[in-house]
Amino acid sequence: MITSAVRRFLKLGGLAGRVGASVATNQALDLVRSGPTKKVRQTENLLKNALRIVETLGELKGAAMKVGQMMSLHEGLLPPEVAEVLGSLQKQAPKVPAEVMEFEVRGGLENFDDLFETFDFEAFAAASIGQVHRARLRDGRDVAVKIQYPLIDEIVKADLKNLKTLMMRLVALFTDADFEPLWGELQKGLLAEIDYLHEAENIRRMTALHAGVPEIVIPRVVDEATSKNVLTMEFVDGIPPAEVCSDRYPTQLRNRWGVVLSEFQMRGLLEHRLLHADPNMANFAFLDDGRVVVYDFGCVKEVPVELARAYALAFIAVIEDRVADLPGIFVEIGLSRLDGSEIPVDLIEPYIEIIGEVFREDPPYTFGDGNEEMYREIIQLGFQDWEEKMDMLFPEDVIFINRSLSGHFGNLSKLGATGPWRDLVLEYSRRALRT
Repeated sequence: MITSAVRRFLKLGGLAGRVGASVATNQALDLVRSGPTKKVRQTENLLKNALRIVETLGELKGAAMKVGQMMSLHEGLLPPEVAEVLGSLQKQAPKVPAEVMEFEVRGGLENFDDLFETFDFEAFAAASIGQVHRARLRDGRDVAVKIQYPLIDEIVKADLKNLKTLMMRLVALFTDADFEPLWGELQKGLLAEIDYLHEAENIRRMTALHAGVPEIVIPRVVDEATSKNVLTMEFVDGIPPAEVCSDRYPTQLRNRWGVVLSEFQMRGLLEHRLLHADPNMANFAFLDDGRVVVYDFGCVKEVPVELARAYALAFIAVIEDRVADLPGIFVEIGLSRLDGSEIPVDLIEPYIEIIGEVFREDPPYTFGDGNEEMYREIIQLGFQDWEEKMDMLFPEDVIFINRSLSGHFGNLSKLGATGPWRDLVLEYSRRALRT
């Protein structure tokens, strides 16, 4: 990981310049292109710039890598080809030498020797902002300790200006929408993730909200061993996603896990209005009695009451096949043309025809069963609708909500879960409209 502020500035600045030049050239050539040739060249240019971005952000790690990961999850905004390329950043996570992380944790916790009986300085999990270590407290509790990478606070803040320029130029390739709301939400989310005291408070709030929900397990914060750059939680082990998404566990149990995950999402969006907005499957573990363990509360989204109600109305309209009502509901959510007018219903209808299958009653929908064909159809629609998307407004508040919902869809597909999705979503939606 490059930590020199000057070298990072040059890397990001140079990349932004290359992408900017590519955008300008492509836009000039578009003046003399038309029809299929124009779309093919647009796709080629998008992929070329996405590959440039992945190469540089993967090397820089930190804020650069995190923003690329966040962007990769916004399938509704990004063309599918670009989302897939940026998605490769999800698999690139550095590991820092043990002696470096020992220095960081001792610096973050002055009473380190009084707190820990044992500490494994070799990480058992790593990500873009920090890594996780196993340890045991002197009172005998096993804990998981998240430690931020060296200088990550300064690195994140130094990266933000150049990252904004870089991502703005990439987004400008496929939409005329204002980039500021998207960037504002990404920046806010990123700055929150580097403050472990903020994450600790999110965990406490989520724990309190789920006190009466036994199927959700949230590891508790160890306050005395937590600081701005060190977060210690009680260690709660579970079955990792790679195992539960195989045939090793019975279908009935995987279905149960899928329902628990779905209720967790609906509860967060429509009831608690505090949404766990990082849908990476690695943030969950599973217990053989059907419970689900939830980790990583760095990205949590507060959902305004009006927005929760608008989502509830949209869900009900989709389930009841009232597609004509959706443009007006989408305006309430904040999704509209750039001039504030409604998105035409004929642009929405093909997507709803595909997605509506999930809410059929008999037989209930099985995720993973035909999902590949569904994805292909949605991707094809997205490609056909590029020019229409250039005139769409993507509001700030829905960015992480849609990221969480689409990621949840993918998680259910990995589980291959079957469940009463129609009844579940209707129940939470109607409940939201009554409160």
